[in-house]
Amino acid sequence: MTTATKWSISGTYFEACNCEIACPCIFLSAPTDEDCTVLIAWHIENGSFGDTALDGLNVVLAAYAPGPMTDGNWQVALYLDQRASESQQAAMTQMFGGQAGGHFEVLGGFIGEILGVSSAAIDYKADGKNRSLTVEGIAAMAVEAIEGGDGSEVTISNNPLGVVPGVPPVVARSSQLSYNDHGMEWEISGKNGYFSTFSYEGP
Repeated sequence: MTTATKWSISGTYFEACNCEIACPCIFLSAPTDEDCTVLIAWHIENGSFGDTALDGLNVVLAAYAPGPMTDGNWQVALYLDQRASESQQAAMTQMFGGQAGGHFEVLGGFIGEILGVSSAAIDYKADGKNRSLTVEGIAAMAVEAIEGGDGSEVTISNNPLGVVPGVPPVVARSSQLSYNDHGMEWEISGKNGYFSTFSYEGP
């Protein structure tokens, strides 16, 4: 059941997965390795859920899809910034879990199993063409934007599936994607990454 609480958040996000560059999942095609393992991180620069401020907090989602992303049956685990208060964690769980409307409600329709929601020490860094992340004791991720023919960033516009609708993601290459939790172990490098700004709201 969708909550009626008004909310909005904005900031930056990035992701890395096991697909070759550029990940075909955003074009509704099958992953390059038949299944998809992806880590997605958000840094909320400004945001609120009702009267609860969310500025400066981080959220990470680990997801495994056994085939094309749009076929569903995702297994996911959500990690919330340990600096968040109880009310902030509750707000982020509702938003990113899809119970508060907006884009996450759409993505939530693809989830088959929630492996866990937990609090963690999350370090998120954005510096020019580089993005990096650590979830203490669980995950690490780093990507760098690919240089285009004219030296500028490579972006993809109007893709039918993405973490941030309507915002062209920058195409990047991972130097690290490691994850070890809920019986899943990933150790990947040299594969696909995307990053962009984000803005979500609901309901």
